[in-house]
Amino acid sequence: MRISVLIFFLFYISSFAAYSQSKEATRQFEEILSLRSAFNPQISPDGSMIAYQVRSTDWKENRYDEEIWLYKEGHPPFQLTYTEKGSSTQPQWSHDSQWIAFLADRDEDNQVYMIRAAGGEAQQVTSVEGGIQQFSWSPTELRIAYTKADKDKEEEKARKERFGEFAVEDEEYDQYHLWTLAVQPDMWPRPEEMPCTNDSTDNEDCIQNPKSEQLTEGDHFSVSSFAWSPDGDQIAFQRQKTSQLLSFFSADIAVISVKDHQIRTLVDTPGYDGNPVWSPDGQWIAYQSSDGDTLSNFYKNGKILKIPADGSKQPQSIATDIDEEVFNLHWNPNGMYALARQRTNQYVYEINPESGKSKAILKNPDNVYALSFSQNGENLALQGRSATQLTEIYTTTTRQWEPIAVSNMTQQIQDMRVGSSEVIQWNSRDDATIEGILHKPDDYDPSKQYPLMVVIHGGPTGIDTPTPVLGYVYPVNQWLEKGALVLRPNYRGSAGYGEDFRSLNVRNLGVGDMWDVMSGVDYLAEQDMIDTTRMGAMGWSQGGYISAFLATNTNRFQAISVGAGISDWTTYYVNTDIHPFTRQYLQATPWDDPDVYAKTSPMTNIRNASTPTLIQHGENDKRVPIPNAYKLYQGLRDMQVDTKLIVYKDFGHGINKPKERLAAVWHNWQWFNKYLWDEPNEDTVEATVEKPEKNMNKPDH
Repeated sequence: MRISVLIFFLFYISSFAAYSQSKEATRQFEEILSLRSAFNPQISPDGSMIAYQVRSTDWKENRYDEEIWLYKEGHPPFQLTYTEKGSSTQPQWSHDSQWIAFLADRDEDNQVYMIRAAGGEAQQVTSVEGGIQQFSWSPTELRIAYTKADKDKEEEKARKERFGEFAVEDEEYDQYHLWTLAVQPDMWPRPEEMPCTNDSTDNEDCIQNPKSEQLTEGDHFSVSSFAWSPDGDQIAFQRQKTSQLLSFFSADIAVISVKDHQIRTLVDTPGYDGNPVWSPDGQWIAYQSSDGDTLSNFYKNGKILKIPADGSKQPQSIATDIDEEVFNLHWNPNGMYALARQRTNQYVYEINPESGKSKAILKNPDNVYALSFSQNGENLALQGRSATQLTEIYTTTTRQWEPIAVSNMTQQIQDMRVGSSEVIQWNSRDDATIEGILHKPDDYDPSKQYPLMVVIHGGPTGIDTPTPVLGYVYPVNQWLEKGALVLRPNYRGSAGYGEDFRSLNVRNLGVGDMWDVMSGVDYLAEQDMIDTTRMGAMGWSQGGYISAFLATNTNRFQAISVGAGISDWTTYYVNTDIHPFTRQYLQATPWDDPDVYAKTSPMTNIRNASTPTLIQHGENDKRVPIPNAYKLYQGLRDMQVDTKLIVYKDFGHGINKPKERLAAVWHNWQWFNKYLWDEPNEDTVEATVEKPEKNMNKPDH
């Protein structure tokens, strides 16, 4: 009897401890999901101010809110906008540094607003049915160019009333076109004033709103990215056949005269050509290009080319000495600059427009994600992060290149136990050198063996870097606190290691990826760092696919989680919205080479599956459609493998609302607790942390 009581007591104590630990973890989940982030810095033309976006979590409305903050030299940054139940995004400066224009969804659609840098109320600039897609200030006057969808609302309404709802695959899309609008500050009606209407033109007291002017039109092309010429007389734009996702394969570059709307084609070659950038003298245009490649551009390097703005010469390649994707290109009176990755770091490069040669000129912080230059090119703002920081906004000059942080997002984690992260390296089965990020607990003891959690990034051309906090759907920081190691491998195909490395999993998807993951596990085991009887693996998208491949091709893990993963390449190929991805990586269709589709599909070896597998998927995922999840789920059930499929309702490829993201984190926490720690699961989650209040200083209503 006393033994039974003792056993019951010990079980009760251990269960209570696990329950308490789960409640503490829940609090930490919410705390991490509530961390604010800063991004998209835009420096004023005179170099004295920086506008940037801050993203926060609105738990009550179950959404992520974005607002614009402003930094002025010598003063702490402050929140400039407040959009109730909406967001303010894409801040852009007028040429005179007096105004900040931005997009906000204050009614239903995104419209352009503007606010004085000195403060005050925001003024609505556009009132466009269907909303604005993107916009840009003229470099010489208070005028904006913007793109919006061409829609025939009456035709749509008539069709719906007659035939109801239907859609023809690959034929239902809107075309986007360029418009301009002269901006007249303080001309918009106040509440007591009356705007002019068609039947009130003789009313001298009414306020005449500025009218937009359409630059491009027609259903034979759609406008994507665009850029004003330095003199404001022309706009170079990316032109594609349709607005559909895959139409970028056909994109070319055209230039339009703002005055007479004459369009001339500047670049028209097979494959992608886009994101035009003018030289400061207006004589050249640089742009990104696949250089005619339509068969391997998903994994091979793109090119940076330049061409005379009048089209008088053939394009010339520049920055060919960078063996990686070059992006975020800027060309100003001080030089040409861009970003490119080197392994787990991302640096600022200076490119000589004449010779095409490049050099890395800024390596601190470790990863720079965005740049913005003043008009003369001497001052800049940047967004970046190093291994122990959250992403911050920095300012510096091209004379010193010594960034100074103007934001302080990292203070949010100063009291958290976040462990450490470092880059490690090992050789894969075919001797390919693989790197990964190894996270260790704060109290790491090299004499101990730890449970191992393997978290696999998507892409496959994604990249993992050292970081103090990870906050998507995998509770990495809580596992560190619980006493585990976390490995995030940069398997073959990852960005940062050059074109040849990104090509290593062509016709070898899953197979080579598994070599890289398992050789990393073996490396840690050889170092006597891990308990190989307590290992889990997981990932989302391409990481979910690799996790599914592990589930059916090895039994070395005690539990696996497959997030939005591919289970069968044929199923994926006929359902996805990016069919060329599969054709490029497998270099065939399933009808041409069924063997390579079978070799690389997790379902092929479903009979070998034995690892308990959690499957998470968005109901409306178009990138990796949900039939992949159902196929894996049914196959595992038929093999009598412990499995659970969780469908997140009304979500696509990502979980982009905080409550459902919290649920996904909780589901992973429960799954691995059960199989690696043998702990009981709780069915409900109680909120145990006060949600951060939104900044209620409403400077802009």
